[in-house]
Parts: sequence; structure tokens; C-alpha cells
Amino acid sequence: MVYSSSSAYARDNFGSSYYFFYRQILWLVVGGMGLIFTYNVPYKKWKIASRWLIVFALLLLLLTISPYGHRAGGAKRWIGFGGFILQPSEIAKLFFVIYIADFLSRKKLKVKSFWEGLFPPFLVLSIFVLVLLIQPDFGTAFLITTLTFTLFFVGGGNWIYLLSFFFFSLPAIYYVIFNVGYRRERIMTILNPYKDPQGAGFQLIQSIIAIGSGGIFGRGLGDSRQKLFFLPSAYNDFIFSIIAEELGFIGATGVILLFVIFVILGFRIVLKAKESKDDFAVLLALGIIMLIALQAFINIGVSTGILPTKGLCLPFVSYGGSSLAVNLTSVGILLNIGKSH
Repeated sequence: MVYSSSSAYARDNFGSSYYFFYRQILWLVVGGMGLIFTYNVPYKKWKIASRWLIVFALLLLLLTISPYGHRAGGAKRWIGFGGFILQPSEIAKLFFVIYIADFLSRKKLKVKSFWEGLFPPFLVLSIFVLVLLIQPDFGTAFLITTLTFTLFFVGGGNWIYLLSFFFFSLPAIYYVIFNVGYRRERIMTILNPYKDPQGAGFQLIQSIIAIGSGGIFGRGLGDSRQKLFFLPSAYNDFIFSIIAEELGFIGATGVILLFVIFVILGFRIVLKAKESKDDFAVLLALGIIMLIALQAFINIGVSTGILPTKGLCLPFVSYGGSSLAVNLTSVGILLNIGKSH
């Protein structure tokens, strides 16, 4: 699908229709090596290294807003090295999950207290969110915030403190969304994309046309018309729309079912870890499952017009080397937890 959705754009802009395909294959190899490595590393090793990992993740994020950051599409979310572009937020997501899982399992008896249980990780969360918003990367900021609240709730955090933190954050959330023109525009666009069909609503309208024109069985693999410079980011943020156009309702449903199966099998690992009363394993496995499932839900929601554009790719499917490599590496950790229980 990466090749199908990117070939025309790649040929016109890079001289080869295989440009994105070859790069994705290379990252697939890197991610496969990461999966094999993490599958064979005992998951408890990540608990020991969690505080170093969170510091490393923060340093990588800070590089994006330094002179070393790479700008694209009005955002500085990447750093470049040796001709390759790395998106540190993808690494930060995984390391943040490891850090929260470690903290909650270590502070099990104090997790309900404010200063010892809630304040330290939420201070770290606030720093990460601030750096992500500077890039700006609201999608990742929203994702790790949702993950943190969920893991704290599951880990036995004081729900009164959690609710209080949420309500006190509402003014800041409102400001971040509605005081920034393009974010406010995205919210209004999903309500009526045809109000500005050549501007703010263009991308969503083209996505809906792609999905609708696919019908039940699709136009056929490789036969998308919307990928021919109508739908921006067809091989990345909106690859689900191209899947629906080329493979139809059946193909799109098949992709959704694969994610559902992934979540079900992942929760089997969570339940096995719970039977062993291994809090770190439970929280880490749950965090990894949510990390992937939430990104899939948001991406598909954006493509279908249910959610405003967030800039999150479809895990394992969209073009994006950092995302593919980190997600495969995360699965290796999940499989190691399953193997150990």
C-alpha cells in the first residue's frame, strides 16, 4: 500500500516510483531487528533502565527544536542524520510508556498520594507536552496524556486527583486548541468540510471521496485516482483512505479487524501477566497495546472525518520509518512479556 499510494508522487518528485517503497523496506529491516532484539531481552531490563530512557527521550525531543531540527510542513518534529530523517516523538512514546509502567509498579503503595504518587510523573508529562507543543505535535501530546491518565487509573491512582488535574487543565487545553488558528480550523472543518472545499476542508473532502468511491470491493489494487495528487499525504496520514478506495469496504474492514485481533491477543498477554501479579508487565503490555490501538483509532477517525487531523500515521501500514521501527520494537517487548508468562 505504501508503494501504491506513493508511486506517482515519488516519480514526479524524486525520479523513482520506488523511492518511498525502498526506504520503507529498509526501515522494516531495522524494525525487524529491533523486534528480534527486544523479544530476546528480558522485559524487566527495561524497568531498570526506565529513568535513563526517559532522559534520553527528552534530549531527543529537545534536538528537534534546536538548530539540528528538520522542518517539514511547518513543524520541526524530525532530526536528520546521514540522509535519514528520524522522528524522536515515536521513540519518546515507547520510552514514556516504559517510564510510567516502572513508576507505577515501584510506587504501588504511594500511588494514591499527590506529592509522591501523582506529581513526579505528571511533572515529566508536562515537560514532554510542552516540548511537543513547541514543535508543534499536538497529536503525540494528546496521545501520551491519554496513556498516562489510563495507566494511572489502571495502576490504582487516586481518581479524585486525576479528575482534578483534568479539570484544572481544561483552560490550557482550550487555549492550545482554540487560540491556535489551524487547530481551531480543523475542529470546525469536521463539522462542515464543504464550507471551505478548496482550503481547510480540501483534504477531508478528498479523503471522503476516496473512501466512498471504493464501494464494496474497491477500484482494484493500484487503481486509486485520489492518490494522483488529489489527496495530500496519501501514503502517510491518509493511507487508510487509499486502502478503502483500492480494496473497498472489505479491504478497509479487514485492516480494522487486524487491529482488533492485535488488541485481543495483546489483552491475553495482559491477563496472563495479571495472573502472575506482575504489575510492571501488566502496565507495560497495556501501555504498548494502547499506544498502537489509539494511533490506529485516531488515524482511521481522521480519514473518515470523525476526528480532526492529528498527524498520526496508521501503525504498521503508513509510510514512516521511525513509526514502523518503533512499533515493531514495541511488539518485541510485548511478545517477551507473553513468553515470560
